[in-house]
Amino acid sequence: MNNSSTVGNPAAEKIAPYALLGMTMVTGLVDAVSFLSLGRVFTANMTGNVVILAFATARVSGLSIARSSTALLSFLVGAILGGRIMARADAERQIQFAAQAFLLEIAFLFAASICAIGYRGHLLEDSFQTFALIALMGLAMGTRNAGVRKLAIPDLTTTVLTLTITGIAADSSIANGTNPRLARRLASVATMFLGAALGAVIIRYSVSAALWLATAISALCSAALFRALRTPDEPVTARAASQLGNRS
Repeated sequence: MNNSSTVGNPAAEKIAPYALLGMTMVTGLVDAVSFLSLGRVFTANMTGNVVILAFATARVSGLSIARSSTALLSFLVGAILGGRIMARADAERQIQFAAQAFLLEIAFLFAASICAIGYRGHLLEDSFQTFALIALMGLAMGTRNAGVRKLAIPDLTTTVLTLTITGIAADSSIANGTNPRLARRLASVATMFLGAALGAVIIRYSVSAALWLATAISALCSAALFRALRTPDEPVTARAASQLGNRS
């Protein structure tokens, strides 16, 4: 990974892709909850949500303008919050500020997990709990996406797989390509698939449990990033001097 946000911090450079893969799994969990339990609405994948909003506007049965609009507006507010955090970061500290944005994501997911306690997924009821869950999840995903966007690590957007899947095919040996970052691309697709499948199973028993799992995974990923950022980097000169001393 060649990214300015990790320059001078090999530990962060090593951990960041794994952390973002974990957050990709969270996306699958969150969208499983929102789409299957909150009335056919996406709170992480805004491409799909805009399309659903268009269908709802065209009066397609079973879709809601109010729910889709709530998801979109909440995502935008979350992105603004994340953008304000990332605006303070210089090129050397982008990953540090992104980790702070991820903490805000965890806070919103935590609130959503509490809000979901007792929720059974009444798809036809436009209740306060339904809209609160949509709003909190949208805020969480918007905040995280602002941080991930600023990091700009190739093939790890954590929410959108269209370009990743396109890259797998367009850069393949069949297309006379060299298969760059193939393992990362496949892992990104697999982790979102796993998160969505896992979420679909868990919500049969508890919507709140799926969100608690999403919160826990996000917390672990953020903790790993903060730990990596706190790992002191041994200066090159000091390391070289140590090696010379050992040789003598």
